[in-house]
Amino acid sequence: MGRTRRERLTREQVLVVPATGRFDDVAAMVGPAQPGGPACWCLSHRLLTAELRDADGHERREEVMRELCAGPVPPGYLAYVDGEVAGWVGAAPRSSMSYVERSSRLVRAHDDDAWVVICLRVRPPFRRRGLTTWLVEAVVEAAAEAGADAVEAYPVDPEGGRVDQSLAYVGLVGWFEDAGFERVLRTGATSARLPRWLVRREL
Repeated sequence: MGRTRRERLTREQVLVVPATGRFDDVAAMVGPAQPGGPACWCLSHRLLTAELRDADGHERREEVMRELCAGPVPPGYLAYVDGEVAGWVGAAPRSSMSYVERSSRLVRAHDDDAWVVICLRVRPPFRRRGLTTWLVEAVVEAAAEAGADAVEAYPVDPEGGRVDQSLAYVGLVGWFEDAGFERVLRTGATSARLPRWLVRREL
């Protein structure tokens, strides 16, 4: 039996807002499933390992995300459907992401002021309903308003196969192509053993 077709969400049904001041909802999307459990907090592609540790060498991911949500530049955007948090996109200017800036595999093709999408997550009840498009569009709008030259991302190409949801947080190439992005080059990075592409949308 095939998957049940889900009704796509319209722009009017979706509210996408900056994560500033919304730490609890960010935690619901990228925090641990159980209190005290492990979680990436959408920081593994944003900051270097040394930046995620305190003076004694202890991990402080939750604290770092809490600080980012209280800062002037949001670490990403949250999508709500009927008042319920439904999705998350981690994105910010490339210059604020030390991991992306220094990565030898997440290469860049342009030396300009671009924003980068590093994570996309949608809660199960809202998947396959077009929510990723509205999340990405919110980043594009914010980047354009901030005067950025482009928005980039490093999604995987499933090459006709399927990608486990837990490994699809970097996004799929098709999601970005549907949002007007174009492939620039195939990088040396992988996720779920699949190649990651640099994709870009000019602003």
